[in-house]
Amino acid sequence: MEGCYKSALRALKINLKSKCVRDRVLLYSTVVQQFSFSNIKMGICLGKHMNDGDDSDHNIEFASGNVHLITTKESWEEKLSEASRDGKIVVANFSATWCGPCRLIAPFFCELSEKYPSMMFLTIDVDELAEFSTSWDIKATPTFFFLRDGQQVDKLVGANKPELQKKITAIFDSITQCSK
Repeated sequence: MEGCYKSALRALKINLKSKCVRDRVLLYSTVVQQFSFSNIKMGICLGKHMNDGDDSDHNIEFASGNVHLITTKESWEEKLSEASRDGKIVVANFSATWCGPCRLIAPFFCELSEKYPSMMFLTIDVDELAEFSTSWDIKATPTFFFLRDGQQVDKLVGANKPELQKKITAIFDSITQCSK
C-alpha cells in the first residue's frame, strides 16, 4: 500500500500546479486508480483512458439531433446570446471523446435535444476548449450545466440518465408553468 501513496504523491507534485484541464483530470484519475476505485460505476470519467486516436466520429456521436457542437469561445457566446434572446434554457454538456460515460450518454443527450426543442443543447469538448473548460471548473466528465440568461441554475456531474432526464423535465415544467 505504501507504493500507492508514493505514486499518488508523485502525481500530485507533477500536476498539482497545472492549469491544463487534461493534466488535472489525469491527476484525479491517477489518485483514484491508485486506490482502486471504479469511476465507471459512478458514470464519471476522472481521467483520460485509452484512445484509438480517431476522434473523427465526435461530431456524429456528440452533436446529432438538435445538439450544437461548440468549438470556439465565440460560438459559445453566440449560442448563449441566441438562447437569451429566444428565452431558451441552455443545457451544456462538457465532455471528452475518450470518456466512456460521455460516449454512453451522448445518444440520450441527443434524444433529449429532439424531445425538448424549446431548450438549447450544447456539447463542449474539454480537450478542444481546455482553457474555457478550466474556467468552468470541470473536474470530471461529463458535466452538465443548466443556464438561464447565461447564469447557472443547476449542474449535474456524471452520466446519470435518470437524473439528467429529471432535471431537464423539472426545468421544462417550470418554463411551461411560467408561460401559462
